[in-house]
Amino acid sequence: MEKVGLLAGIGRLPVECAMAARVMGYEIYAVALLPDVAPELRECTTGYETISIAHLGKIIEYFKQNGITKVTMLGKVTKEILFSGQHEQPDACMLQLLASLPDRKDDTLMLAFVHELAKAGMQAFDQTSLLRKLMPQRGTLTKREPTEEEKRDMMFGFKMAREIGRLDVGQTAVVKNMAVMALEAIEGTDACIRRGGALARTGAVVAKVAKPEQDLRFDVPTVGLATIETMVAVGATALAIEAGRTLLVEKEKVIALAEANGITIAAM
Repeated sequence: MEKVGLLAGIGRLPVECAMAARVMGYEIYAVALLPDVAPELRECTTGYETISIAHLGKIIEYFKQNGITKVTMLGKVTKEILFSGQHEQPDACMLQLLASLPDRKDDTLMLAFVHELAKAGMQAFDQTSLLRKLMPQRGTLTKREPTEEEKRDMMFGFKMAREIGRLDVGQTAVVKNMAVMALEAIEGTDACIRRGGALARTGAVVAKVAKPEQDLRFDVPTVGLATIETMVAVGATALAIEAGRTLLVEKEKVIALAEANGITIAAM
């Protein structure tokens, strides 16, 4: 039975991946990178260990001990931990990696991480290969279709989100009446929605897209229940995601919550 290493961040996505991989006959050896990783992950993996993202050397050693040669990275691990002073002290391997970086953009960090794994004999692979069923095709996913005004804002938001994606800054834009309320940066999607929703007051439209040069080994755009819960909290009314390039986790629950709160969701 083939083994796969899973570097797991926060959210439901690592659990979905582990369950899908098990059905396909893989053994999953997971490393929980943060304390808040979904507890269900332990139940659907062959091996499970909690190792801080700051301890790259320990992560590599754990995978080596278990004969892992393929690795995927799923779940939220924001760059805030690099600047908050709240993360654990990086080990020598991570300090060396950080010191080698020309900048700390998302792709720069993740490609360096992938390179370190490759040097240790572990190849990162397309993280969507186990999760294609979670990527909606084009169309409105909710019963309510977007209004003409919302459609305009969705298209406008797409353009803004694609541009910050091109710059490797973020993947989410919050807009209203063809004006930008917030663009995602280091704070992550939910915080961006809260910030933009507060400025819009009500009626914000959220757009989330893949980067133009999206590397499918990491950071594929993902939305789930937390996204909709945040939108509900700020009175946002519409969500646009990129068809065939966005992972929608717990689709039925997401759509039910959106419909219960008058939110329309369209894959564009």
